[in-house]
Amino acid sequence: MSVNVRIPTILRTYTGGKAEVPAEGATLSQVIESLETNHPGIAARVLDDTGKLRRFVNVYVNDDDVRFEQGLETATPDGAGISIIPAVAGG
Repeated sequence: MSVNVRIPTILRTYTGGKAEVPAEGATLSQVIESLETNHPGIAARVLDDTGKLRRFVNVYVNDDDVRFEQGLETATPDGAGISIIPAVAGG
């Protein structure tokens, strides 16, 4: 499945400055593998050392938060929009 991944500013150094990049995969896990193949280093910023999504990174497939779906096994249908959003803290 071909999807479009929206990249936050902080990760655009891995995508040559591109705000949106294509990726392939039927699940979010496969999409992240595809991103890593084409943009080395990006997976380490999204996944922790155990291979799970980092706590401070939110990922949406279309408008659905994957933490309330199937996590990395969330389906990514053809043409889906995936958003990687780093959590913002402050006061």
